[in-house]
Amino acid sequence: MNLSDNTLMESVDARTKLAGSNRMEILLFSLGTQEIFGINVFKVREVSKTPLITKSPNMPAGVEGLISLRGNVIPVLSLARTMGLTDAPAGLAEAMMVTEYSKRILGFLVHAVDRIIRVDWDKVRAPDGVISGGSHFITAITELPDGKLVSILDVEQILANTFGEAPVGEMERLDEDIEYNVFFVDDSTVARKKIAEVLDKLGVKHKHAVNGMEAWTRLSGMAGHAQQAHQDLRDELQLILVDAEMPEMDGYVLTKHIKSDPRFNGIPVVMHSSLSSEANRAMGKSVGVDAYVAKFDAEFLAETVRPLLTKPHRD
Repeated sequence: MNLSDNTLMESVDARTKLAGSNRMEILLFSLGTQEIFGINVFKVREVSKTPLITKSPNMPAGVEGLISLRGNVIPVLSLARTMGLTDAPAGLAEAMMVTEYSKRILGFLVHAVDRIIRVDWDKVRAPDGVISGGSHFITAITELPDGKLVSILDVEQILANTFGEAPVGEMERLDEDIEYNVFFVDDSTVARKKIAEVLDKLGVKHKHAVNGMEAWTRLSGMAGHAQQAHQDLRDELQLILVDAEMPEMDGYVLTKHIKSDPRFNGIPVVMHSSLSSEANRAMGKSVGVDAYVAKFDAEFLAETVRPLLTKPHRD
């Protein structure tokens, strides 16, 4: 089943209503194996038949070549090759998804595009080793009504494996006489590693969680402990950094919980996401985030959290 641009992409207004509902839309597709894959619709700009691809020397493994799309030259990846799916059919895939994440536009070649489904994030969970091929590139799974599993791509991992990880440069450390503490949450191993590296270079102490539900449980515990000890939570936590899309509870719902709980008053929330479009910034703003940072620009992340950490938050 092929999807036209009109049937694939809903209006921004309709889709931004998902913010805070703990639901997301997934585009289902096949790589020619028995497995069903999915990608967040917010990452997909369009779907088309595979265009003429220009081969180019010295391309990373899995990159088939380059195409010109509306004045932009973009690389095109074979997802089956990138993920090492040896049971995928040989030859060039028939469909291409044009994706945008982490400020990059890429073409993903797939065997076939199916349909869009809407799922609750609390029905999305970590793979826990139940996925077959390409499990290194799967961030979560969910289940269709007929019991079939959908493997949701970890686009950060695909990006890092294909093009490498940009090194985090030297950064000016914050005042070493003051202890700064950040709690961050991200379901991507690659993202957690890079965030920790930036915070370490700033001289900031940090704790983390791997999904929104775990984050809310741990944050609630920290707030409860501070309350029982008659302490101000702001003395042990100065900033919270949340991913947008995460299993069990997304970053929008997590932010709503934090912002509606007076125990977290004065603690800024920064949303850090590969969903870099203006629509997603609007979604973050609608639930009260104090800043929005697109992945992954280490300098911009540092320069965003620095003033939020160092300015006084006392009433």
